[in-house]
Amino acid sequence: MSQAPLSIHLDLAIIGGGVAGLWLANRAKSAGFSIALLESKALGSDQTLASQGMIHGGMKYTLAGALTGASEAIAEMPKHWRACLCGEGDVDLRHTRILSDHFFMWSGDDLSSKLTGFLASKITRGRIEPVREDRRPPLLRHPLFAGSLYRLEDIVIDTPSLIANLAHNIEGHCFQIDWSQAQLHKNADGIVSLNIATPEQPIEIHAQRFIFTAGKGNAELLQQLGLANPVMQLRPLQQVMVKHHHPFDFYGHCLGRETTPRLTISSHRLPDGSYIWYLGGSLAEKGASMAPEELIEQAKQELVELIPWANLTGARWATLPIERAEPLQPGLVRPDNAFIAQADGAANLLVGWPTKLTLAPNLANQALSLFDDAGITPSTNRINLHDYLPYAKLAKTPWELAFPPAMSAEEALARRLNITDEEGEPTEDDN
Repeated sequence: MSQAPLSIHLDLAIIGGGVAGLWLANRAKSAGFSIALLESKALGSDQTLASQGMIHGGMKYTLAGALTGASEAIAEMPKHWRACLCGEGDVDLRHTRILSDHFFMWSGDDLSSKLTGFLASKITRGRIEPVREDRRPPLLRHPLFAGSLYRLEDIVIDTPSLIANLAHNIEGHCFQIDWSQAQLHKNADGIVSLNIATPEQPIEIHAQRFIFTAGKGNAELLQQLGLANPVMQLRPLQQVMVKHHHPFDFYGHCLGRETTPRLTISSHRLPDGSYIWYLGGSLAEKGASMAPEELIEQAKQELVELIPWANLTGARWATLPIERAEPLQPGLVRPDNAFIAQADGAANLLVGWPTKLTLAPNLANQALSLFDDAGITPSTNRINLHDYLPYAKLAKTPWELAFPPAMSAEEALARRLNITDEEGEPTEDDN
């Protein structure tokens, strides 16, 4: 006879371990809710670690010479994140690395006159400032540089450390789920539950609210339940990664004539200290339909045109296809804000997309407001799911996967320290 499932009752079951799910889990745990976050791959995989880590206030959307709805919706986000990074916000991010406390916008001569007037106007005052020639970053400190350069008082964070920080805050609450052994169910009253066949015994998870924060995976989860709303849209990208030898970092947007920066550059490091440029912006949007080799050639041409003095001889190149998942918008335009709403036909299910890394706190605020409106309050249930499910692991960055090290970190350390065996001979790895 098959074993009867064990019923486990939680306040909140969050499915999806990217920044949206982790941030919401942090807020919910602090509010006293019993929570479990369930991730099928690894924490931060797909969209979150594919982000360039720029926590911006929307100024990059001023390319038409006016502030847009998108820029105004997120204008306060850098201030919110800074408070959290100082341990003074609604989520403690004191263990998240800040890669840069600012980033840059630059333009060529053809756009300088138009942008200078607008970016110096009172509407942008305090959010952006021109950069003097002697204060340029190393990459743009070259006689051939021409155009306008502005510094944004926004920040760039290290997304792997962000995910590790958020997961550490809720240690013991992030679990791995294998969908080949699990199934969502919805009863006649529209109440969602989750059955999982674990090695010990089958479990049936019930929750006051299930929340889908699985990005692109939300559509598949809804399909399991026979639901279609909220509807998702996908905006494909293909980013470019360049492993180079320039001994400095750079974070900035090159402005073009479109509503997206012509090129966005962020800098990252591999575990061995190697430098990576991660290229996004319009290049990545237009590159979504290109073959990797074609996009890499396009990226090389862009860099030659925009920063011809940068010597990329011997650089290694790779691309990363991404599908940004968002709530459906008229004309498939970019959403202005984070989104979370109750699923049609399910009484205890919410579905959300942060739409941008920057807006993860906004999604959590919306979710907590929905709990309050529905009268959802913390219970006394405290269940340790680790008796049945393994803990979720942290994902690797796209550049770690694209440029795997020639040797492990342990092997590299042994080589540097010239470790020998007990007889004084070099270890096998050193031969």
